[in-house]
Amino acid sequence: MKHERRAGGRRNRAARGAAPIPQLPWQKVVNSYPPTEIVGEEGIEAIHQTSLRILSDLGIRVMSDRVMDLFERAGAKVDRDSGLVRIDAELVDHALTTTPKTVTLTPRNPDRAVELGGQSVVFGLVAGPPNVHDCVRGRRSGNLADYENFTRLAHHFNAIHMIGNQVAAPQELPANNRHLDTYFANLRLSDLSFHVTAIGRGRAMDGINMMAIARGISVEEMADSPGVTTIISVNSPRLLDGEMAEGLIAMAEHGQPVSITPFTLMGAMTPVTLPAALAQQNAEALFGVVLTQLVKPGAPVLYGAFTSNVDMRSGAPAFGTPENTKANLIAGQLARRYGLPYRTSNANASNVVDLQAAYETTMATWGAVMGGGNLVYHAAGWLEGGLTASYEKLILDVEILQNMIEVLRPLVFTEQTLGFDAIASVPTGGHFFGAAHTMERYETAFYQPMLSDWTNHGAWEAAGGKDALTRATELWQRALKEYKEPVLDPAIREELETYIAHRREEIGAGEP
Repeated sequence: MKHERRAGGRRNRAARGAAPIPQLPWQKVVNSYPPTEIVGEEGIEAIHQTSLRILSDLGIRVMSDRVMDLFERAGAKVDRDSGLVRIDAELVDHALTTTPKTVTLTPRNPDRAVELGGQSVVFGLVAGPPNVHDCVRGRRSGNLADYENFTRLAHHFNAIHMIGNQVAAPQELPANNRHLDTYFANLRLSDLSFHVTAIGRGRAMDGINMMAIARGISVEEMADSPGVTTIISVNSPRLLDGEMAEGLIAMAEHGQPVSITPFTLMGAMTPVTLPAALAQQNAEALFGVVLTQLVKPGAPVLYGAFTSNVDMRSGAPAFGTPENTKANLIAGQLARRYGLPYRTSNANASNVVDLQAAYETTMATWGAVMGGGNLVYHAAGWLEGGLTASYEKLILDVEILQNMIEVLRPLVFTEQTLGFDAIASVPTGGHFFGAAHTMERYETAFYQPMLSDWTNHGAWEAAGGKDALTRATELWQRALKEYKEPVLDPAIREELETYIAHRREEIGAGEP
């Protein structure tokens, strides 16, 4: 992990007002701590063996002739009438011999490349909500203006390493081509890598092609140096739809990593017991992993996990629960068993940015990171169980992520940091405020929060008595004013615009 000096320590209030929002520098986050393992080898093996039984005895239903062809040629049992595909342990084991342990994603700015796998931790922007909320304008349908603002915020805040798939779907635009607008916003307003929409081959290929244009390389070169990724969701229980399958195939063919992610909610899409949910999740994930290797041996793939529970009184999804946190930890153990990079999430179920949003997100974040998560998806801005992208929640999440990054920063043990001379310089019963050791370091000694207020009650009250939610509203507005659009070569921009215009014509004519 690269450690640069933090952007200043505590300053007086006037100086703070003039300075940019304090934040950590852009850095590649590394989790050098041993992952937390709450299940022994026998438990992990029991999940694995049950998963194999699910795959061989029950099978996965696929809604794609192309997928059935691939599995049939590999020796799987394929029932064309029902669409059920049954695979054995040998096919799973063989696929796992060709999967890469890590993959690097390089966006148009190579300095913002991220590694998925190993000890790396990558935090992604929220993805997929149909709604947007902030405390100024309230809750509304997703739209392009808000999408662009979230992209600006993702670029501005260094704790966000990657843009998700349609942070808020712009519903005023045609559903069949609005991905072109969101991809263009990603490439124009940021220089980060991003998730493409993989509902069908066309949307996946548009993301691949547009990133290649932005990087000034060919699609063939992108296969050896990936720049985009996607989530392939399994419709639990045990169903892979045709459009998702086509997106997976396109990405794997072109060497772009996919996260195979069953969406398993205990009590709804799986049995209510956590071991059963994990066994089903594992079977569905392994099925997708095998498919990527049948398409192209060596294609990069992530073990995706999104297991939580429902509120059994209402049926509503719940996140940041003890079950969700344990699932995040155990899924990491499974990913490591298979030698795969691990995609997880730190979701919450709160309807507003409140105490519930904070403690559920914090619980889930600890489970994701201590479970060895390499890609923490939906890490900034997720609210209302994923139905809303929230400006204030994004600010809260960046504070949580920055705290986590600082927790992961390893300690350095030297004569200076151990401070024996400093301890000796202060008499018993004295204080260290004026000690030379303190004066040399006080500006950068501690993490400086951007959202928390550490002043005493009197000073806080004199400054307006603003709570964290009010401060978060001010911060996202301030961040948008501070945001600076990254330079995009005019020739590349023109090429992207030409590509988009051409694709709109093709899509309008009925082409995928």
